[in-house]
Amino acid sequence: MNPLDGIAVGMAAEKLVTITPDMTVGHVVPGMPAVYGTPMMILHMEMAAGAAIQPSLPAGYVSVGMMVSIRHLAATPVGRHVRAIARVIQTDSRSVVFEVEAWEGHRKIGDGTHRRGIVDLAEFERRFGVRNLTVTVA
Repeated sequence: MNPLDGIAVGMAAEKLVTITPDMTVGHVVPGMPAVYGTPMMILHMEMAAGAAIQPSLPAGYVSVGMMVSIRHLAATPVGRHVRAIARVIQTDSRSVVFEVEAWEGHRKIGDGTHRRGIVDLAEFERRFGVRNLTVTVA
């Protein structure tokens, strides 16, 4: 059985967030503006991608990030609401490719692609010595 058998082009999910001070580049890099940081935007895009496919993976399998190619198009201040969207555009024998976007209202603030690998969690833990891994899809 291929763990990607339940994954189909078009599957999608969203991650909704309100920008907080700890999500800003200024929180991490002194002297920088208090606007939504690119790494946080990517994290939220990855979370949306994981949520899009996790319910369709067999028990014991998870997806892990492998690649991102993202453009951060506009600054977003603290207090604004962002919607990160991920949609499956391609699958191969071991991974899934997503089109990802981030929006603040009607304004696109980011876009790109993201690839996630599908792994057997028990095998992953054995191979890399990882224990007590908690999987949460928010």
